[in-house]
This record gives sequence, structure tokens and C-alpha cells, in this order.
Amino acid sequence: MKVHHLNCATFRPPLVAGGLVAHCLLIETDQGLVLVDTGFGMNEVTDPKATIDGLSRKLLRPVLDITETAISHVEKRGYTADDVRHVLLTHLDLDHAGGLRDFPKATVHVLDTELEAATNPRNAKERARYPKKQREGVTFETHKAEGEDWFGFEAVKDIAGLPQDILMVPLIGHTKGHTGIAVRSDDGWLLHAGDAYFYRGEVETPPSNIFALKLTANQTETIRAQRLSNVERLRELKATGEVEVFSAHDPVELARLA
Repeated sequence: MKVHHLNCATFRPPLVAGGLVAHCLLIETDQGLVLVDTGFGMNEVTDPKATIDGLSRKLLRPVLDITETAISHVEKRGYTADDVRHVLLTHLDLDHAGGLRDFPKATVHVLDTELEAATNPRNAKERARYPKKQREGVTFETHKAEGEDWFGFEAVKDIAGLPQDILMVPLIGHTKGHTGIAVRSDDGWLLHAGDAYFYRGEVETPPSNIFALKLTANQTETIRAQRLSNVERLRELKATGEVEVFSAHDPVELARLA
């Protein structure tokens, strides 16, 4: 399968040199197009205050460029929104699910615990994290965080309507239903690890980090022990060289793969 690496949003948070991206995938399959995450969509660009809370706008400093939206990337390649049959989300945070409304005919795949957390927020922080408007009119298909072995990880396989070489790899911790998305591309296995980590140094040997992103990870995590365990497992997987592991926000990883 041919996989395109896209930047579907740019952020300029303070103390993060080089900024951050929203690393999404556009996959060409025999059954149609598949997106992995959507970044911010047309609605965020045209009316950011409707879904991006003030604190997030202040901390993330999103650029909100219409040419970076997933739908713009799709149309630039000669396709339409209707050609996108499926969207697989690493999680439902506002900077990953913003483009869902731009693909109204797509089936959106998430873990059941993630949709449950998003639709039943416990406090104002969770309501900001999961804007209800981003899910309006969206058709969801949920999956349980269990499955068969994939390089030592459990993986949800045989997802209806998708090729067998697209898998969900649960990486709980950042959120209650956070998952990675594995794809066997023309060049080998890829693992989009979402927000399991924010900085490439976290999965290098020896590991490293930068203060602002370490603080961000700590402040946005839901289950700390599982998040840290998954970072260690991803580091081990990356060291094997058998899978190309990357996160959702590191601009250097995106530049290397795009």
C-alpha cells in the first residue's frame, strides 16, 4: 500500500524550538482511501473558537493554515472527501479529530474506551480535550483493546472494510483509549504511535527529552504507569529496526518520512 505522510496542523508552542506538527497518514488501498488521524479541519481554521478552547490556543499557538487540512491534502492529490472510506484515530483529542467533519461518509474507528471517555467527560478539562462539536454527524465503529500478537504487542486485526495490513495497536496511557496504528506499506511496517510520546529522543537509546514536552506529556497523561511502560516498549521495538516507529507531533520524524 502507498502511504503519504502529511502535516495536518502546525503549532508554535513556547519553549519548543522548531514547533510541532500533526503527523497524519493518507493510505491508498484497493477499497479506497484511509486516513490515520485528521489534525485540525476546515472548521478549526474558519472558526477556531468554536472547538479550540482558549488555553489550548494560548499553549499550542496553532497556525491554522487551510492548506494543511486533511481535506486539502486529499483534494491536492486528485481525490474527494467521499473517496476517504475510513479514518483510524489514535485518540479523540481535539488536535487529532478536528478534521472528522470534513469526511462525512467515512467510518471512524476508535477504541471503545476512547469514545466512552470523550462522550462522558468528567470535568471541564476533559470537555475541552474532547469538543463535542468535532463528533457531530460522525459514524463511529468501536473496537476493544485486545487481539493477536504483533511484534510483542496486542493488535486489533481484521477490521471490517480495511486491508489486513492495517492494525490498531493499543497504547493506553496518554488517554484511556489511546492506540497506535500499524500499516504495512510498500516499504515495510510503520507504527504511528500517536501521542504515546512527543519527542523522538524518548524512543532512542539512550533516551532523551526536552523539558517543555516532558511537562506536556505529564500534564496530558491519563494512566501514567501504562504510558511510561509503552514508551519503553516502543523504544525496544524501534531498536529492532523491524518497524518504523514515529509519533504524531515530532517535525523531524515527519520530515524524514515525508
